Amino acid sequence: MSLYDEARIVSADKVNIKPFFEERYKIILGDRYEEFIKYSFTYIRKCIRINTLKIGVEELKTRLENQGWILTKIPWSKEGFFLEGHKTSKRYDIGNLPEHFLGYFYIQEAASMLPPIVLFQDVKKNELDNLKVLDLCAAPGSKTSQLAQYMENKGILLANDVDRSRLKPLQINLQRLGVSNTLISHNAFQEHSRSPRPRNPFKETNPEGYFDRILVDAPCSGTGTIRRSFKALTMYSKGLVDRMSSVQKQLIKQAFEMLKPGGVMVYSTCSQEPLENEAVVSYLLDSFPDAELLDIELDIKRSEPILSFEGVNYRPEIKKVLRIYPQDNNTEGFFVSKIRKKK
Repeated sequence: MSLYDEARIVSADKVNIKPFFEERYKIILGDRYEEFIKYSFTYIRKCIRINTLKIGVEELKTRLENQGWILTKIPWSKEGFFLEGHKTSKRYDIGNLPEHFLGYFYIQEAASMLPPIVLFQDVKKNELDNLKVLDLCAAPGSKTSQLAQYMENKGILLANDVDRSRLKPLQINLQRLGVSNTLISHNAFQEHSRSPRPRNPFKETNPEGYFDRILVDAPCSGTGTIRRSFKALTMYSKGLVDRMSSVQKQLIKQAFEMLKPGGVMVYSTCSQEPLENEAVVSYLLDSFPDAELLDIELDIKRSEPILSFEGVNYRPEIKKVLRIYPQDNNTEGFFVSKIRKKK
């Protein structure tokens, strides 16, 4: 462990872990709780995703290494690298490089790269021109730009967010990264509204579904991101988890209704809460007989999904989801599920 990590652990002593959090996460994690806390209270490794819309992976990797930066490959990402430091100094300010301002790479946490990777695992090159993709909760644009990268700026990518204040950074990031196949929208996709205009035009005009691929990287309690910010720990409460779970069920339902038969969607969060993850996916499977959970094949260490919690049993198919804790791969904690609408 580096002095950098030790400094974070010292500062963690000043953070109050709420008794409810400790009790709940000892149930979720069992004998892995202390390991979870240890990793959550150490700094997270910096990572970059090379933007192939502007430059080749090997070209930029060589360019950065010639400047003294030490990069190691992220196993599950062709374009992703861990930043291990610099050969000649203790610097990590890779965001100040001209290559960053030019949009040659994006600073993005390694686990955060997972949802777009999973969504595009089975997309073929000859499908890109006609592909219609929705990023339902897009801002600030890390995963949106990653989707555009995999689409090679072809097809149509709709980047939507319900928070108007987040649209500006979304637009700025997409412009810097050279994304040109994307439309930005501000829509809650509400099912009922007094407005004469339909709040969900895609469902109104395409009742069978419109999008070939949908990403729902849902707002959540963020308990997988404690090592990035203690805010998630200090804000944590049962009420927050219950509210988030309610919102997430609405989002996943609305997204599935906009998905074409045969289409694929990914539901993901940076939460470790069963009520925000396995319970939400199980709710979708219960609500829609044509919803099918798919296996996720990736070169990544994973933890066992939670099949029951607080006396509630989830669907047995839930074993196919991807649940990772910070200690699994020395990343953030994340949850990813892959769902297909049956034809």
